[in-house]
Amino acid sequence: MPKIKLTKNELKNQRDALKRFERYLPTLALKKQQLQLEVRQAREAMTTLLQDIQKLEASWQETLPLFSGTDNNGALDKLVTVQEWRIGHRNVAGIDVPVFESIQFGTPEYDLYSSPAWYDDALLMAQQRIELTLKHQLMEEMQQLLEQELRVVTQRVNLFEKVKIPEARENIRKINIYIGDQQTNSVGRSKIAKSKCAARDAATVV
Repeated sequence: MPKIKLTKNELKNQRDALKRFERYLPTLALKKQQLQLEVRQAREAMTTLLQDIQKLEASWQETLPLFSGTDNNGALDKLVTVQEWRIGHRNVAGIDVPVFESIQFGTPEYDLYSSPAWYDDALLMAQQRIELTLKHQLMEEMQQLLEQELRVVTQRVNLFEKVKIPEARENIRKINIYIGDQQTNSVGRSKIAKSKCAARDAATVV
């Protein structure tokens, strides 16, 4: 703890600082609660998204053997193209995080007559894989931003609760004690001076 000046001006400064800390702390604590809720919801959403990806991948692995020995093997990568991908932003406890809005794929061009019956479903599945992959990337970015902001806010809350506020209160206590001692000593010195003056005056009269 840095050394403080034991003066009335410093006492005022410390009291003002304490008021500021106590005024800001509830706002920071509320922001921390909001971020904790958002982080928990983001993690739950990520878990759900990963489950969807795993289910789709399982279906995809079942579909892959159908491409063996066909002229369409590997053609999906060329047919499935992202035409437009929209990303929005949402303000969460004072920070902007990216959110998925929409995705639009290009219209695949292929021969309906020469393609097998399951080809349409495979195309749709390929599009779903791309969409889920993009959503996963955005979700990771959003979660990282929220967790980083939560760490910063938590550090500030701890700083106010465990350092700044106790430090200001302790400084106020020390200054009050010092000023009180000074006032007591001043009164004592004043009484001694008055006694000496009275004794001197009495001796003069005699």
